[in-house]
Amino acid sequence: MTQNRILSHMLADIARDYGQPVMIWQASTLLGALLVAWVLARLVARALESRRRARQETARFGSESLRKALFPLLGGLLVWGAQTALAESMSTSLLELALVPLFGIALIYLVFFIARRVFGRTGHAHAWLSIAEKLVSVLVWIGMGITVLGIQDEVLRWMASVRFRVGNAHMTLLSFTTGLMWVCATVVFALWLGSVYEDRVMRAHSVDANLRVVLSRVGRALLLLAAVLVSFSLVGIDITVLGVFGGALGVGLGLSLQKIASNYVSGFIILIDRSLRLGDTINVAGLQGMVTQITTRYTKVRGLDGIETLIPNEKLVTDVVQNHSSYLTRGYAKAAVQIAYTSDVDQAMALLVEAAHGVERVLEDPAPAAYFVGFGADGINLELGYWIEEAAKGTAATRSSVNRNIWRLFGEHGISIPYARRDIHLVGALPAVLNGAVELAQDPSIGAGANEMREPGTPLARDAATGA
Repeated sequence: MTQNRILSHMLADIARDYGQPVMIWQASTLLGALLVAWVLARLVARALESRRRARQETARFGSESLRKALFPLLGGLLVWGAQTALAESMSTSLLELALVPLFGIALIYLVFFIARRVFGRTGHAHAWLSIAEKLVSVLVWIGMGITVLGIQDEVLRWMASVRFRVGNAHMTLLSFTTGLMWVCATVVFALWLGSVYEDRVMRAHSVDANLRVVLSRVGRALLLLAAVLVSFSLVGIDITVLGVFGGALGVGLGLSLQKIASNYVSGFIILIDRSLRLGDTINVAGLQGMVTQITTRYTKVRGLDGIETLIPNEKLVTDVVQNHSSYLTRGYAKAAVQIAYTSDVDQAMALLVEAAHGVERVLEDPAPAAYFVGFGADGINLELGYWIEEAAKGTAATRSSVNRNIWRLFGEHGISIPYARRDIHLVGALPAVLNGAVELAQDPSIGAGANEMREPGTPLARDAATGA
């Protein structure tokens, strides 16, 4: 009786079986189950890693905790199966005792995995997350120690005897602790399901990007709301009181939170009607930049100077927004050129098309095309039309490359671009005209132009000689 009062049934059974042949059988079974669990854990870990690589996913934060949980979890399941099968034919005190640390350690790592998946999505563990993990570890180890010592019933009775009041409600330490655990478990489980759901939705490339964002966020919000309602019901809180809270919240939104509510509603409108997309180049209120993130409250725009600006979604709905990006993400450009009447038109048009081929970001489909625009005063007007990929990034460099190719090809094939021709008629007596020409020739600011007029055979000299 003294031994039973000091030791729990687990430790008492271990002490009873110590030195007996049954202990050897239990130890052999335990080692065999752990060996099989170790092999299965490695195989499962490799399968998960292969699946991650096949989907081309980056290393997920918390995956190391999942790998560490595989061995104790599989070992616990195998040991529990062996203990159940052998319980009728032999004593299984050692197997029963081994289940406590196996499932306890597996629970710790599973909690780590879920917590890091939910709260460490950026890939970095926050300080409060590390503190929460240490707290969970301490609580689980205390629970394992209490279970092994067999004093869990006494601890539960003591917690049920501690009573206190929260408002008008009478609670015990046991009910408060149980309720808090249920709330934390349901909320964390809902957030984890929301994280899995968001990953699945964001990988559905057949669905529009904006619609994926809406579905993922609405789904997570609904799961979190359901978790809160279920946890309240499990704790015993009457959820009808939430109706009063909802009414008060509605009044608050209508008064003090009007702008915030308007931004959230505008965010859902932008995401649903797909008026803006990630990567679009927009101009709103004098700010031009590329949309890098769309949330339910604001839109992040990276300006041409690299500075990111948060624009409230209400402004994007009520103000005029210029979107420089089309759904096709391409833009049309043209190059106008004039050739002399003595040039070969067909050759010139072929050279124009050739000038656009091979230039970076110039699309081959639709193919560049040359057009005979009309007859000009000094030559034939031609035009080259072509499409530029991702025109929102700028077209100046592409148009410059095409124009340089046109200039080079025209020079190589003797296609001349005419200068503008102007006829000058001199009015007045011939001596006055000649005196004016002499004065112009003596003016050093005129330079070569005056000398050209003085040369015999020029149109001006001939007109002056004939008195025209």
